[in-house]
Amino acid sequence: MSKSQETAVYTHGHHESVLRSHTWRTAANSAAYLVGSLEPHMKILDIGCGPGTITADLAALVPGGHVTGVDHAPGILDQARATAAERGLGNVDFAVADVHALDFPDDTFCVVHAHQVLQHVGDPVQALREMRRVTAPGGLIAVRDSDYAAMTWYPESPGMDDWLDLYRRVARANGGEPDAGRRLKSWALRAGLADITATTATWTFTTAEERAWWSGLWADRTLASAYAERATEGGHATGERLRAVSAAWREWGQREDGWFCVLHGEILCRKEA
Repeated sequence: MSKSQETAVYTHGHHESVLRSHTWRTAANSAAYLVGSLEPHMKILDIGCGPGTITADLAALVPGGHVTGVDHAPGILDQARATAAERGLGNVDFAVADVHALDFPDDTFCVVHAHQVLQHVGDPVQALREMRRVTAPGGLIAVRDSDYAAMTWYPESPGMDDWLDLYRRVARANGGEPDAGRRLKSWALRAGLADITATTATWTFTTAEERAWWSGLWADRTLASAYAERATEGGHATGERLRAVSAAWREWGQREDGWFCVLHGEILCRKEA
């Protein structure tokens, strides 16, 4: 395993402020580029499943198939199992896995899906090679990642600018690539994939409810999550700076004219038959 794979860590962690965002995610708002290609019988691998909300949606969309959700963090899988159980889904299971070395035979799955994963791994090209390996001939590899440098908001805010600069530096110090969205096609080509459809999609937060939710989770995450610990322990920011960034988020959230857009890169790759 390369040094980058050994040292890459999940920047956000699983603090409540992080899961507030993750549990909001659905197949409709986070995997629409894939949903139209699904068929009822398909066997799907969902990598980096987290609390399992997207995984459960995928399982509901393939009632005659099966979904396996995997995550590198064992603790979050209990919540994923609870999510599936609450929805009465019997065609889904969960396991611990490392995307760099998946513990599945070649050609196992009809679809291999990863949402907001490659930005956090040490070797995204190797991860895509593994995803390709466990995908059956003719099957699909579906990947979606945000692109932090492309995120944009209004009104302008020096504190928010500071947040973006700080987050990108912390993520890269952790071995990841926060601007992954724009790199997905390039990584896929390097991984040996050829039939690639590259698209983009956005999340936009602008209503009073959306601003309160989005600003609140980032304000809290900046002070209390694993990201906050890594920012201070890594020497990237002082507690005072983090408090200023958190305050800037809350100030933005209270602006009636506030608007925030998250850009995502997406790739849908068909493995050669």
